[in-house]
Parts: sequence; C-alpha cells; structure tokens
Amino acid sequence: MAWAGWGAGPAGAGSAGGPSRLFLWAMVAGAVVVTVALALERSPLALLGGAAVGYFLLRATGRFGPRGGP
Repeated sequence: MAWAGWGAGPAGAGSAGGPSRLFLWAMVAGAVVVTVALALERSPLALLGGAAVGYFLLRATGRFGPRGGP
C-alpha cells in the first residue's frame, strides 16, 4: 500500500479536533515575540506578524475556528 501523504484520508490532519488551546496560546506568544523583534527592526513584515498575533489570539480564545475545542 502506497503512502498517500500526511493528512490524507479520515485519519488525517484535523481528525482529532485541531490544535489544543495550549498550543494556540504558545503560538500567540511566539507570534508576539517575532512581531516585537520585527517592529524593533522597523520591518514592514511586523504588520504580518501583527495579523498572525490577531489570528492566533482569536483561535486561542475560541472566537474563530471550530467550537468546543479541548
């Protein structure tokens, strides 16, 4: 049987309900660190980092994405 790739089929990525809240909060913290570092360098990519912070914050608080997460 050939390997169909990661995330293929019913046992693929997301079948367990998506990322945990702890993981999402870790992503928020990491995105904040990267955004601050980019802002200190006056990089325009800090805007993208700010968007990532917002996205992960919405996911971590349950306001965006699947409801009833772990």
